[in-house]
Amino acid sequence: MIDIPPVVFLMGPTGAGKTATVFALSRLLAIEVISVDAAQIYRGLDIGTAKPTLGERRVLPHGLIDIRSVAESYSAAAFCQDARLAIDAALRRRRVPVLVGGSSFYFRALEHGLPDIPASDAARRAALMAELATKGLPALYAELVERDPRRALAIAPTDPQRIVRALEIVRAVGRVPAVGGAPQGRYAWLKFAVAPRERAELHRRIGLRFRRMLVRGLIEEAAWLFGQGLPAEAPALRLVGYRQVGEYLRDKIPYNDLVEQGSAATRQLAKRQLTWLRADPAVRWLDGDGPRAPEACATIIRDVIDAMGYGL
Repeated sequence: MIDIPPVVFLMGPTGAGKTATVFALSRLLAIEVISVDAAQIYRGLDIGTAKPTLGERRVLPHGLIDIRSVAESYSAAAFCQDARLAIDAALRRRRVPVLVGGSSFYFRALEHGLPDIPASDAARRAALMAELATKGLPALYAELVERDPRRALAIAPTDPQRIVRALEIVRAVGRVPAVGGAPQGRYAWLKFAVAPRERAELHRRIGLRFRRMLVRGLIEEAAWLFGQGLPAEAPALRLVGYRQVGEYLRDKIPYNDLVEQGSAATRQLAKRQLTWLRADPAVRWLDGDGPRAPEACATIIRDVIDAMGYGL
């Protein structure tokens, strides 16, 4: 029997079937689910973030969902602190912690620790905000791509908060330090990623899911968000899907373009998630194809834990 307790990372691109897989796993193992999703932290944003429904969460509670208002931000450091507390609480209850979501940077920060980066400098930040206003976000993102392409890959080109912070660090020290160093040794990380075999199938699911979100009330949910009087740099306003609906609400794009642009932005998010995951050789890939895929993926995860002799 191995003494180091298991912690499951259930990762994958958006729309790949992670939620269905974790529900299937809950029928095979005593687990506690911890969300790793920088969008699902926000109260009131349910449809566009693809949260499990309230009914589903009554059956299988999810930690770290609905923990911030849309006016607040959330950092990787705060996530790591919250996640470790949730993991330890689950282990005390002799349950397997399962961290599920698509925020790759949060997963890596939790596994490896956070880099030692300089504190924010008011003068440098003010200069960057002035450049943002005059040059525009694409110019700042282009600089980040040129000076630190690896970090740029992990940041959406439409995320001003993270782009400005990354450039602030780059201009101070030359490059954003890599996340952490040696893996944190308190847990045995078991890393799985769910994805369909063919990219075309993932794209089909993404398009279908976005259209379903619109039918379920994404436009009304986004109208509520944009009616909160938040500053333009608020992270919640930049979330994929809501940003495109905002353009529609301001009459900048017609409905058909909203459908296409929202789906395209989600595909780009999925591409970034896949790129991060494929760079980690320790990730075990699970086939997300077919109607019984969640059950098959859950069985593999259960069997891996059983085979390693953990005694929770």
